[in-house]
Amino acid sequence: MLCKAHNIRHIVISPGSRNAPLTIGFSHDDFFNCYSIVDERCAAFFALGIAQQLKQPVAVVCTSGSALLNYYPAISEAYYSHVPVVVLSADRPKHLIDIGDGQTIKQKNVYGDHVIYSTNLKLDLKDEQKLSSDEELPIFKNLEQKFERLLGIQKDIQSYNESEIHDALTLSHLNSGPVHLNIPFDEPLYERVEELTINPKPFKIQKRIEKIDNFEIKSGIDVWQSAKRKMILVGALQPNSIEEKWLQELADDDSVLVFTETTSNLHHQDFLPGIDKIIAPLNEEDLNDLKPDILLTFGGLIVSKKIKVFLRNFQPKQHWHIDLHRANDTFFCLSKHFKLTPNTFFSAFLPQVTHHAKSVYKTTWLAVRQKRRKLHEDYLKTIPFSDFIAFSLVIKSIPKQSQLQVGNSSAIRYTQLFQLRKDIKVFCNRGTSGIDGSTSTAIGASVVSKERVTFITGDLSFFYDSNALWNNYIPKNFRIIVLNNGGGGIFRILPGHKNTENFDTYFETKHHLTAVQLAEMYDFEYQKASNIESLDNTLDSFFNASKRPKLLEVFTPSTLNDEILLNYFNFIK
Repeated sequence: MLCKAHNIRHIVISPGSRNAPLTIGFSHDDFFNCYSIVDERCAAFFALGIAQQLKQPVAVVCTSGSALLNYYPAISEAYYSHVPVVVLSADRPKHLIDIGDGQTIKQKNVYGDHVIYSTNLKLDLKDEQKLSSDEELPIFKNLEQKFERLLGIQKDIQSYNESEIHDALTLSHLNSGPVHLNIPFDEPLYERVEELTINPKPFKIQKRIEKIDNFEIKSGIDVWQSAKRKMILVGALQPNSIEEKWLQELADDDSVLVFTETTSNLHHQDFLPGIDKIIAPLNEEDLNDLKPDILLTFGGLIVSKKIKVFLRNFQPKQHWHIDLHRANDTFFCLSKHFKLTPNTFFSAFLPQVTHHAKSVYKTTWLAVRQKRRKLHEDYLKTIPFSDFIAFSLVIKSIPKQSQLQVGNSSAIRYTQLFQLRKDIKVFCNRGTSGIDGSTSTAIGASVVSKERVTFITGDLSFFYDSNALWNNYIPKNFRIIVLNNGGGGIFRILPGHKNTENFDTYFETKHHLTAVQLAEMYDFEYQKASNIESLDNTLDSFFNASKRPKLLEVFTPSTLNDEILLNYFNFIK
């Protein structure tokens, strides 16, 4: 009833016995869209993908024991990416914990600081009577007195549980983060009743209210107007989350340089995507010229390592961050945290900016951007088939008005080097940047997204999360593109000795696996390519309508990719 009141419609359930009361309750109510995902790690990332798209809480339901530990990678991702996921974990009664009973662990506060709220609900009174002696009920003088006392205690338990559930769901929605409700159940677990025996009291659903500190806003105006070099760095953002008029106003200021990432989903002809293309070739003198007086950041975590190193070594005088909840001191010079959404901040701040400092900051670096883009295209004409070429061809082929989900590690870093069309929405799990649940997240997103979804991933990430395909809800127009270079090729660009048995085994993790058997087992239409001609030909029809989802595996040479990527940054200097 409380999930209904909070409009939580999507429930991802992993099979189990102790969670049977929850499973029965959700699955027998047409209000809820229930999904059965066996692998709990995949289930949690699947739920994260749904919540990522809807920007609304999505519940995951599991049995007791190690099941909820398998949620942990997705919960930590949800925490750092501000995604509202609600964990409903079934548990044994307290008197069955740590006595050697099966499927029991210490579930209380198991996610620690990686959730924004955690609570243990209480058993109904009939179960409370089985608890330890310090919680035993008092002896009453007569039956009537006992009945009244028991009724009062049950009402207190019910009131406590309802209040805790309401608080958890409210916080998940308002603060966009994961919450954990641990729910003890005693047997019997499978009985049903014709009518609800409880009627939760109505709660007022709170709405987010932003408070603008006018003094804090005004204190930054003079500094902003006088600065000749202002850099705006935008992390991961939901598409269409910033009003166009504010983007245009920032673009009209010659003292403002706006760096965006692929995951920023921001586009303007005067912005600078492809951060690494700008930063990597610069010498110390150039970096000093790029160093901003003020750094303004908003959005999620940053992919580019190069700009992190740059801003830590060439720190701005001030770093302002805009975020309703948290401000990360990523560059070790954070000076202001505006606890607002970007739109609210800009609506309060920019109208008070009366003039711009005369500056060549933007025009200088836009000229550099154009040179880099020309050299980028020239480089593509000089190199053999490789990851670099494959990403170039794949990204150009993404259908219009669609969504691109990107795996972590090499996949997102290659994608950052290319200029994507503004009609493509981009998502990636950059909260913890793990490879563990990218496929599951993309599939969850595809189930509720109004756009067709394409998922690009590396081979290790794909095989790691292959249970994601054990899923009965994958749309027919869902597409997976696996770049298979026979291992963790990105490790080859790191310092150290290559082509040794130790490196091949423990870093690059060489393998000879292919996705063809997985595609057959999970009823995907399988295609493959291993050179420019075959990839071009395959991409011509890969996105056409089909009766099954499709998987394209692109084989690239493992020993060339690192050299081609490292030479790229030398070429575009």
